[in-house]
Amino acid sequence: MLNIFKSTPKNYADLDGKTFKAEFDKSPKAELLDVRTASEFASGTIPGSKNLDFLSGQFQVATRKLDKDKEYYVFCRSGNRSSSACKLLADQGFKAHNLVGGVGSWPR
Repeated sequence: MLNIFKSTPKNYADLDGKTFKAEFDKSPKAELLDVRTASEFASGTIPGSKNLDFLSGQFQVATRKLDKDKEYYVFCRSGNRSSSACKLLADQGFKAHNLVGGVGSWPR
């Protein structure tokens, strides 16, 4: 019997905080995306981040305006929304990296 529910391989990277920051720092075309809500973003974020709320109805529209030549380093509070955002970005042909554990995992 054929398995029609094959899982597709993940096409983005899940990175711990130190690796995420190191990869971001050495990438000449890196952009930080904070996919939390505007109020979460306003309460504090990683310096230089762009806010693109994953839960807003505009997320997919906004991704169409992103530069496919850049690498996107994506984070949220816990790593769940950013993981979903990375999957969506990668499915659209973007190079994406997820910060496992969320913004609190960013090295100080």
